[in-house]
Amino acid sequence: MNILVVVNNPIDWPLKIQGVNVVSAWVYLTDPQYMEMNSTRVFNLCRSYRYQSVGYYVSLLAAARGHKPIPSVTTIQDVKSLTIIRAVSDDLDETMQESLATIQSNAFTLSIYFGHNMAKRYERLSLELFNLFQAPFLRAHFVREEDRWQLQSIRPIAASEIPESHIKFVVDVATGFFSGRRARIARKAPPRYTMAILCNQEEGNKPSNDGALERFEKAAEKLGIEVEMIDRDDFARLAEFDALFIRETTSVMHHTYRFARRAEAEGLVVIDDSKSILRCTNKVYLAELLDRYDIRTPKTIIVHKDNVDRIIPELGLPCVLKQPDSSFSQGVVKVENETQLQQEVSRLLDKSDLMIAQEFISTPFDWRIGVLDKRPLYACKYYMARRHWQIIQRTGEGESNFGRVETLPVELAPRQVVRTAVKAANLIGDGLYGVDLKQVERQCYVIEVNDNPSIDAGFEDDVLKDELYFRIMEVFLRRIEQTKFAWARS
Repeated sequence: MNILVVVNNPIDWPLKIQGVNVVSAWVYLTDPQYMEMNSTRVFNLCRSYRYQSVGYYVSLLAAARGHKPIPSVTTIQDVKSLTIIRAVSDDLDETMQESLATIQSNAFTLSIYFGHNMAKRYERLSLELFNLFQAPFLRAHFVREEDRWQLQSIRPIAASEIPESHIKFVVDVATGFFSGRRARIARKAPPRYTMAILCNQEEGNKPSNDGALERFEKAAEKLGIEVEMIDRDDFARLAEFDALFIRETTSVMHHTYRFARRAEAEGLVVIDDSKSILRCTNKVYLAELLDRYDIRTPKTIIVHKDNVDRIIPELGLPCVLKQPDSSFSQGVVKVENETQLQQEVSRLLDKSDLMIAQEFISTPFDWRIGVLDKRPLYACKYYMARRHWQIIQRTGEGESNFGRVETLPVELAPRQVVRTAVKAANLIGDGLYGVDLKQVERQCYVIEVNDNPSIDAGFEDDVLKDELYFRIMEVFLRRIEQTKFAWARS
């Protein structure tokens, strides 16, 4: 990939970094060779990003050319927004208080160079701010109010504003950033496109095991897509890629949602997209949505503090209570009696003003229909864990027992189950979903629609084998090409 550093005047560029081409902003905007250049990252270090200034147009036209500008126009606008500054200050509150605890004054300025500061104690804070405001050089101002630090402002700075004593450090971190995190294996031909797969190796119940991640990578490479596994610290690098595939359990109040939002703003193809995360991870939303479109579910009540007395008369006991943002069977409890009901309802309503109560339907297994791009992809039977009412049984020691998984061709799954699953998933979007259903005689009931469904080697791929991964990557490839075509036409 070509690396361009764009500045107002190259004579003023104080850093000598191997492999980096420095070009003036005016030349970048007007010279035809840069209009036609492919596979390019543009580091915009102009003195000003004021609206409709040269610096502003460098990032704007870089995006139009299919280049990957840092900072993007989105970031340029974000640093001007007091609302966003306040929101970031709230999100990073714990990190700010820990990082700045030893400072005696009531004001502090932090210089951030590619996510680093010269003092190691500010490393985490610098990285998190860089992840949120992706500009090569940033200056953040903090103030202490009532014994708590607040982010007051943050802005990109030009290379000319870097103190002489910081130059060597900046050259070192910039060289490391431009060279990437890991050495790349030489390939016979450069990849057509690049994909980031977001995963967390420390996660207990990962959506994909290591075998599946390897198969995803191999399938992508056969289609000319180079894959890199990334983690939460790679937020600032999203603009390097053409697509983002999230293989980490998602949540709205979580970095996975921020990754999806940022990737979408940068023009990447994203699965799971932010709307799917928002919709699937809240069971109150799903209950309303499925009811509106007459999709059969177990009898369901959206519970709040004023209608708790409806649960037993309408649903009976036992029944199931669900925290709205529960996942992997956590935050889901079966209650057997009225005392337990009152205790669990009180506990759940302390966390959320609304929750779900649902009729308990006993079946030996749940159907899971994988749906991608509005079409069925795979069909599984997830059997209940031994002597338990769920497919996952969690022990007091933090371990989990799983029921067995039986995978079968979609064509052999009951037609009504598949049809209902696809209908439910299509209400969410056109991403990758896992629809859980129960079947009782001829009736099927949607339990939930999951974004980020499990795809593990040896389980969901038991029928299609490598073809499962290939089909998913084909969807990515088609969408990337559609996006590039739309850019070229615009």
